[in-house]
Amino acid sequence: MPPRIVVVIPCRDDADYLDACLSALDRQSRRADEVIVVDNASTDATADVARAHGATLLREERVGIWPAAARGYDDAAASADIIARVDADSRPHPDWVARLERAFAEDEALGVLTGGAEFYDCSRLVAYLGSHWYIGGGRVWIGLWLGIPLVFGSNFAMRVAVWERVRDRVRRADPHVHDDLDLTIHLHADDGVRWDRTLTMPVSARPLVHVGGLLRRVWRVVETFAASWPDGRFRAARRQV
Repeated sequence: MPPRIVVVIPCRDDADYLDACLSALDRQSRRADEVIVVDNASTDATADVARAHGATLLREERVGIWPAAARGYDDAAASADIIARVDADSRPHPDWVARLERAFAEDEALGVLTGGAEFYDCSRLVAYLGSHWYIGGGRVWIGLWLGIPLVFGSNFAMRVAVWERVRDRVRRADPHVHDDLDLTIHLHADDGVRWDRTLTMPVSARPLVHVGGLLRRVWRVVETFAASWPDGRFRAARRQV
């Protein structure tokens, strides 16, 4: 039997982006078995857009990507084999879900698969810096520190067993940390985390085009490591032994 793949999309007041994202998922060569949209206390048409595309709609009143994403993962874990994740401004390529299915089917040891970004709504320079410096640089430094690739929240999938192991360890209720970095910090090498450079995801460059937005995201990296420092510190020490 093919694995059951459920895509989770946390969304707050992003109805227009969400509509384009769900349209891209509708055009997949291998459709997801279910798409879950977690409406994170939105005041726009997010819920209407989700219903119009036939997505499962959840409501999470605690504002923050981690609370919303975790709510979606919990719901997906009840029926899925693979939990996939994109953001509302992601535009999955038509073969994205099919590639996820193939990768997990071919490698039983694979627990988490992630890839990079193709930034849109920006200049070529910003797109290059975003994919090679912001995402690529984070992948290199996190790899050196933790020994596993950085999980990119707009473009990854994990086996349900991985989520079940970390769901009560991550800081899922904290809206001030990067959910994907916090997830990465709590993963282990034997979780089978793999980065595929060809598995790229078009995403909006809106957080990168304004200095204030970029600085906020960088500061959240500091906050995330501060919140989860014991895990990161002890794992780094174990690698040096």
